[in-house]
Amino acid sequence: MSGIFSALNSSAGALDAFQRVLDTIQSNVSNVSTPGYARQSMPLESLPMNSTGTLPGGVTTGEMQSARDEFAEQNVRQQFSTLGTLEQTSQSLSNLELNFNISSDSGIPGALNQLFQNFSNWSVTPGDGAARQSVIDSAQQVVQTFQQAAQNLAKASSDTGQQIQQTVAQINSLASQLQADNQQVIQGQGSDAGLDARIHSTLEQLSEYADITATTQADGTVTVMLGGQTPLVIGTHQFSLSVSFTTPASAPPTVAGGAAPARLIDTQGNDVTAHVSQGQLAGQLNMYNNVLPSLGGNAYQQGDLNLMAQNVADRINQILTSGNISDGPPPVPGVPLFTYTAGSPTSVARTLAVSNTITPAQLAAINPGPPYVSNGTALQLAALASPQSPADEINGFSYAEFYGNMAAGIGRQSQDANNQLSVQQQTLAQARNLRSQASGVSLNDEAAQLVQFQAAYQASSKMVTVLDELTQATINMLQ
Repeated sequence: MSGIFSALNSSAGALDAFQRVLDTIQSNVSNVSTPGYARQSMPLESLPMNSTGTLPGGVTTGEMQSARDEFAEQNVRQQFSTLGTLEQTSQSLSNLELNFNISSDSGIPGALNQLFQNFSNWSVTPGDGAARQSVIDSAQQVVQTFQQAAQNLAKASSDTGQQIQQTVAQINSLASQLQADNQQVIQGQGSDAGLDARIHSTLEQLSEYADITATTQADGTVTVMLGGQTPLVIGTHQFSLSVSFTTPASAPPTVAGGAAPARLIDTQGNDVTAHVSQGQLAGQLNMYNNVLPSLGGNAYQQGDLNLMAQNVADRINQILTSGNISDGPPPVPGVPLFTYTAGSPTSVARTLAVSNTITPAQLAAINPGPPYVSNGTALQLAALASPQSPADEINGFSYAEFYGNMAAGIGRQSQDANNQLSVQQQTLAQARNLRSQASGVSLNDEAAQLVQFQAAYQASSKMVTVLDELTQATINMLQ
């Protein structure tokens, strides 16, 4: 009887082992679409057996094993970070590109062309009141286009600043989730496949916002570093980030009135902006601190739009004030056409205006010379459209060329980002495919194992039935 009981015990153990394997297969199939889930497997281990019957043998299960490949996971996260950078850059530059039309019929180029054309018309009939009024009207249009461009840049800067704050808040939120997950790991739930899936799904989300490195510690917790240097999560401790819009003491502003850059600050007050090189946050910081200031200025640069507005206004004012409105006696000198806030280099385009005291009759057409030319000032202003003198240019470019270079630069950056984005999407897809091959759930493989272990389970079940019948027959014989 002892042999029968040993066989029954061995068969029952086999049924339990096969059931655990079947439960694992069922869990894999159920979680085939769960974010962050890695295929689980339940290994079988043989029990010792000898011919004396003291070791009945059989089968049992070992520790649950995960097919997760951390190298593949890190590769996917790196590709996600790069994708986040390009997506943010592409979107931001595409929106910015809409504000810088290079058409000569609209926007700043169109307004300047019309102003130069009206200067030319005025030079033909310098005493004509209608021609003078057309100059004033077209100057007003120039002012409006510069102001509109400046407002668009200011709005883009404000929106980007809000995006940075929202992204940092999202990073802190995800880090808080990882901190809570680490707490569960320490409490003994480290082998929970669902918890493991949630941790890796959170890490993948986090990598889209910024480049991170994640390391699994001996106790099963995950340590997360921003840019490999700034801690976000260590064990059950979270280290929050914040955003500062102030100039650092080590780099005082060099342009009066300019906005301060955005800086990323860690829990100890250190500036860790340089630690962010990838992800949406990197794209937002680059847009706020570099791209937009190159156009609209900040605490360290005037910005090309303001530089252009100032050069246009100063040169036209210089030409007009060097001329005469009338010969007199005494001769009446010309007055400026444009005004702006001179003490704030980064607000020139925004504050550019036509002088509220000038009238059409005060436009100075006379160049007193020598030689004296009755329409010389008007001719000189009309020649600004195709300058022949460095004084009529900005850094060696005409006004139209300078604006064209500014707009084309945005266009090139936008096109480059779009091209790289397309390539990066394919690279990410490849990384995900490699990860899936290493640790993803294959329904075909799971189905094959299901058939295999169902057959094993049925065989063991049949063995139990036979042993039960044999036991009953033996009992009957003894009776």
